[in-house]
Amino acid sequence: MNGILLALIALVGADVHLGDGEVIRDAKILIDGEKITAVGRQVTLPKGTTVIDVGGKVITAGLIDPATTLGLVEISGVAASNDADAGGDPIRAAQRAVDSYNPQSVVIPIQRAHGVTTVLTAHRGGLIGGQAAVYNLEGSEPIVAPAGLTASMGGRGGGARGRSVVKLREVLDDARQYSRRKGDYERNRARSFAASRLDLEALLPVLDGSIPLFLSVNRRSDIRTALGLAREFGIRLVIVGGAEAWQEAAALAAAKVPVILDPVANQPAHFDALHTRGDAAVRLTKAGVTVALSTFSAHSVRKLRQWAGNAVRAGLSHSDALAAVTRNPAQILGLANRGEIAVGQIADLVIWSGDPFELSTRVEALYIKGRTVSLKHRQQALFERYRSVPIRR
Repeated sequence: MNGILLALIALVGADVHLGDGEVIRDAKILIDGEKITAVGRQVTLPKGTTVIDVGGKVITAGLIDPATTLGLVEISGVAASNDADAGGDPIRAAQRAVDSYNPQSVVIPIQRAHGVTTVLTAHRGGLIGGQAAVYNLEGSEPIVAPAGLTASMGGRGGGARGRSVVKLREVLDDARQYSRRKGDYERNRARSFAASRLDLEALLPVLDGSIPLFLSVNRRSDIRTALGLAREFGIRLVIVGGAEAWQEAAALAAAKVPVILDPVANQPAHFDALHTRGDAAVRLTKAGVTVALSTFSAHSVRKLRQWAGNAVRAGLSHSDALAAVTRNPAQILGLANRGEIAVGQIADLVIWSGDPFELSTRVEALYIKGRTVSLKHRQQALFERYRSVPIRR
């Protein structure tokens, strides 16, 4: 059945985690094409439904990693295969992840085999990194592009942090002026701007609220500055990293600014993260902040469920941890029809052998848009090839 879209499929007998904290035991999920059309214990299956017995298994929505470089990096240490950071001009707003994303990357099937069905991928580096895109880990077309603009603030080796704040404010103000004076700009009757025309154009959807600004920032004082910039320019802000965000939990909740965290970070990694805590996700969630978890990587996206398990170890409830890798990132990325198991949702589903946050648990089947997706990948092929090597005498 790999890759085949059946008209009607029923997954029967599993414990289904809906994504809102509710678990239905011995449930049925009816899939019609790409979408879920029924969920529950008392579901009447139409004639002709293909019934798949998944008794004793666990089903969740597909996991979503909202801050990766997947598809942009093949081998981290080989420059020719690493498109994550283009270098050069610090203002790269016109740079698009869709122009670099490689849907045939051998890295993708490895991550997919561990239950991750969707990622946001984006370039790194510079003050403004570029336009992010959201992909299902099957197929070559993005779900959302641009899904947001990436930027970063904080301590820098080449100059004080205040300089980067001034530059970011200048570029945002210039983009605002450009939007009002495009005609004058084209006739060369406007002053010089701090960015190119294409970069200014790419900033306009951020200023009109169409897409969010994913701002990588960690220090508490920088987070306060970021909240001020968001108010000043009317920006939909998402804090990425946020090592000290727990200290501004009340302000973030009041401003309805979500945070994408690394839950494995439990001690200072640099001077911008001196107040890192392993239970930051717990503190932010209790304050009412929408929290998503990320691996911030390409090759380690497969560890997302392990990262969620670490958040549980630090005190986050199991249901909140599951939401932080399904429903919450879907909400942050504007994926209204993904991240939960409910009628009308896209059928991105993972069938697990047990609790997805237990390392001994395995993915038994994966569905993306109602299709079964192969769990085979290069690492598995290498393992099978060399697991039994004849002894040479």
